[in-house]
Amino acid sequence: MARILLGVSGGIAAYKALELVRLATGAGHAVRVVQTPASRRFVGAASFAALSGAPVLHDEFERDPARGAFPGQAAPDHDPLSHLELVRNADILVVAPASANTIAKLAGGLADNLLTSAALAATCPLLVAPAMNDRMWRHPATQANVSTLRSRGATLLEPGAGRLASEGEWGAGRLPEPAALLEAIEALLAPADRPHLVGVRVLVTAGGTREPLDAVRYLGNRSSGRMGFALAAEAASLGADVTVVAANVTLPRDPRVRYVDVETARELQDACARAFADCDVLLMAAAVVDFRPAERYAGKLTKAGGDELHVALERTPDILAGLASARHPGQTIVGFAAEHGDGALARAREKLARKRLDAIVVNDISRADIGFDAQDNEVTIIAGGDETHVALTSKAAVARAVLDAVARLRAQSNAATGPAA
Repeated sequence: MARILLGVSGGIAAYKALELVRLATGAGHAVRVVQTPASRRFVGAASFAALSGAPVLHDEFERDPARGAFPGQAAPDHDPLSHLELVRNADILVVAPASANTIAKLAGGLADNLLTSAALAATCPLLVAPAMNDRMWRHPATQANVSTLRSRGATLLEPGAGRLASEGEWGAGRLPEPAALLEAIEALLAPADRPHLVGVRVLVTAGGTREPLDAVRYLGNRSSGRMGFALAAEAASLGADVTVVAANVTLPRDPRVRYVDVETARELQDACARAFADCDVLLMAAAVVDFRPAERYAGKLTKAGGDELHVALERTPDILAGLASARHPGQTIVGFAAEHGDGALARAREKLARKRLDAIVVNDISRADIGFDAQDNEVTIIAGGDETHVALTSKAAVARAVLDAVARLRAQSNAATGPAA
């Protein structure tokens, strides 16, 4: 589901934001809350923290214990700037309630508190839900600010009409009810042209295999599983039935996804063989060690006996090629190629053809800022004669691009042969 960054500004309607958090988390969304200083006069941070399960922030200079991460998301290993990291991780920024003062700041591009600073740095969709007295709402200044925000692509909800906070006051200015707010958020996150995978069975492999040398040592790689887990989360958000075969992954688990934990290439192969026949889509993101010790030593190897150790290695099976050779009509198979340096795309195209895949996602692991155990990635998706370059972005955004490509491949296949049974 979505990661919602909720900004709460000052006003009596702030109490409705509590119910919005409760409904959103109950629907499976992850929520972080940022309060303006004025909003804390109406609702305390402890209430939002209890409902969201995450720290609540209000000051640009306070340390975020979660380091910008949302519930269910791994935190970075450093302390980032909160106003940048929160919106980088968010799928949507929602300001509810949005006071006249906060709307004016957003329209003017001011950044004098954590919420307005985050809004100025946000590239995700912005939804603003005004709440104020009807005369403040109708004032030409407010209406001009609303028009400015809409002209920049923000979604502004119309306030409801009814009893207002001041005794005897009645008019337009009420914050929409929390259920209607959540409906607007979900509608904005799922536009009509987004593909869906409802009823589609997706098998994802993630992480890196480890091949034991003795009781304590192994051959392995630096894959964290972030890309595979991002793919699983995106597929689940699109309605798919998702299973992840996770090789040595310690990241938080998504409650919408089933997990099968494995360690070695052989265990990964066996788990995939059991699940593959029943899946519609295979996303082979795991990094399988190419060679393993031909013999596993009992106990622990010691330094006694010399200064050198010679270990015979044998090749591990090509799991992806084996699965592709056993595919049945209607299945979509996507491989991942971690290539190093020049010629990466050429090598990936060769793998695409040789392993009889529908698509391959290639990234250059010679770069230190992407790939293994990094938060971000930059890839090229090769599908048939089409190549789509995804510039440096979060792995969640890469996952969205990959699943969009999968949806297109399945639509093309269905158009040619009819829907798969």
